Amino acid sequence: MDAEPNLGLPPYLRDPVSRSRRRPSQRRSPSRKPPTRRGGAGRPRKRVWLSLLALLFVSPAIYSWIQMARLPSSLPIGVRSVEWLRQHHFNWLVDETEHYYYSWFNQPQKGGPGLTSLPPVGITTTPATHVKSDYVPPNIKPVFANPLPGEGVWRPSGPPVNGGPPVLVTTFRTETAYPQIVAYLAWFDHTRTASAYYPGRYEPPAATLRGPSMVPYSQRWRLLSTFNGGFIYADGLNGDSLNGVTNEPFKNGNATVVAYKNGKVDIVDWKYGPTAPANIAWARQSLPLIVNHGQLNPKLNLSTDWGYTLGNAVRVWRTGLGIDRHGNLIYVAADYQTVITLAQILKRAGAVRAMELDINPEWYTLITYRHQHGHLTPTQVAYNYQQASTRYLVPDDRDFFAIYRRVPGQITVPLK
Repeated sequence: MDAEPNLGLPPYLRDPVSRSRRRPSQRRSPSRKPPTRRGGAGRPRKRVWLSLLALLFVSPAIYSWIQMARLPSSLPIGVRSVEWLRQHHFNWLVDETEHYYYSWFNQPQKGGPGLTSLPPVGITTTPATHVKSDYVPPNIKPVFANPLPGEGVWRPSGPPVNGGPPVLVTTFRTETAYPQIVAYLAWFDHTRTASAYYPGRYEPPAATLRGPSMVPYSQRWRLLSTFNGGFIYADGLNGDSLNGVTNEPFKNGNATVVAYKNGKVDIVDWKYGPTAPANIAWARQSLPLIVNHGQLNPKLNLSTDWGYTLGNAVRVWRTGLGIDRHGNLIYVAADYQTVITLAQILKRAGAVRAMELDINPEWYTLITYRHQHGHLTPTQVAYNYQQASTRYLVPDDRDFFAIYRRVPGQITVPLK
């Protein structure tokens, strides 16, 4: 018979149950350290290496952001950081953030109290007048049955040129369901004005001919108005050219505002390939047409061609540029607009073809200028607290348009 294996051992070791009942004095001494688990000593070291690898991975991005922050800019660091994210493969993150913000937190409420007056624009209290032979734009037909004083009435932004005002401005409420939404508009007489396009400090990104990134000092004596450009090149492959130099290649099918050397301006559906023809003084694209042949583009509610970030139905600050049947440009800026309502505003103002320019509250800018005793006085027609009235009188990061008093000679963009 085999000997009992536990023979000679104390009861609390022979009986497993008794182990739990042993006296405190018989339990393991508290000073005795438990055995080290396998791999435990390497965990802190592993965390250090993971942290170092993560830092090594993001260090190029940190360096790039610091370099961006050190560059001269007309924008606050927050806006510049967002733009930096867009340019460094994080466009999706910005898109999703903006989409949720504007969709859930920044949409207007229908109804509510209506306005009792409109923001004052223009310099007089009487409608604009022209000489008899000139085309006079009709006042914009109000949307509301009981219009406010001056609603849709064109008024001059400065003194007359050759018998009539070269720039007219007005405001009107855009939708009966939203009685507090106001659109700001400007109309530019092509017979009295000359238009110019200026690249900004960084946009378009590959500009061969960039210029001063602001209105040149030598041309400010005849400056009448400035307004913002269109979508950046990365958002729609929007081409541009200046004085015979193509900065960014053009894309067929994009809406393009064109100034010809003979002084004519137009907005066209581009079909001329990547390089501008020789008879063009300057041209700038921004996505497909939103109005064509006097009608809204039927694809406006079916496509994301006019802003993937916000789609076509999210309401936000939007700007646009149209041309009437007489060849005069019409600019509009309005908050809480979809691409469809923007197109409706331009059509109501008389545009037969139109394009969307830049969107979002950081970018809209419509400024007119008066010349008093040798001094240039800028006025924001559509007030933007994020932009100064001196925007475009100092170097700006983005491209823009300038409207000058017309002078004899072939149209070119003055850069000095």
